[in-house]
Amino acid sequence: MRLSVNVDHVATLRNARGGAFPCPVAAARLCMESGADGITVHLREDRRHIRDADVFRIAAEVPTRLNFEMAATEEMVATALKLREGHGLAACCIVPEKRAELTTEGGLDVLGAGPFLADAVRRLAESGIEVSLFVEPDAAQIARTAALGAQAIELHTGTYAEAPEAERAPLAARLAEAARAAAGMGLKVHAGHGLSFDTVGAIAAMPEVEEVSIGHFLIGAAVFEGLPGAIQRMRAAMARPSPR
Repeated sequence: MRLSVNVDHVATLRNARGGAFPCPVAAARLCMESGADGITVHLREDRRHIRDADVFRIAAEVPTRLNFEMAATEEMVATALKLREGHGLAACCIVPEKRAELTTEGGLDVLGAGPFLADAVRRLAESGIEVSLFVEPDAAQIARTAALGAQAIELHTGTYAEAPEAERAPLAARLAEAARAAAGMGLKVHAGHGLSFDTVGAIAAMPEVEEVSIGHFLIGAAVFEGLPGAIQRMRAAMARPSPR
């Protein structure tokens, strides 16, 4: 299973004070040196953390499998295509985005999406980018994702990860069922949102899940133990079998 580290909140810390420190590009480089398999960034409409220059510098300067999280807008499709043409962008994940939210609040409503989503998926996939959609573990949403021509899904793990420990088992079981269903439809399966040292094990135990994307928790843990230590501890948690 790949670990993709989201460095958005290194940029959040930088932006709180202004200037150039801490640098998300340097953080991305250190993540890769410390055992990450890829880097994720979410370029939001309001540029509240990662900015355009950060994304293009990471793509140009850090040897990595870059996963570009994006809303389904013409601006972001154009940015992803530019990243693909200039820097060989490997993957993108289309996520819902609301200006007022603190962070992504749930999966994309693929069933209720307008025609632009299908057009965006087609254009991105035709350029050679691996396209995933960030969805709830719901059979109808997953089936529609496959029908749109996406190559992958990222299952929203936030509900599971944020639940009290005693309530996680059925939520993990629902995610496992969704992972099996998605793989059966030919989709690559990724997972992410809210995962921690304590919750990643159940996801890592699902054989269909190829990649997890973890950001805020790892950057927070790095405050206390450094990025290398936090990443190595997460890899150890991913390696331990965990009951579902």
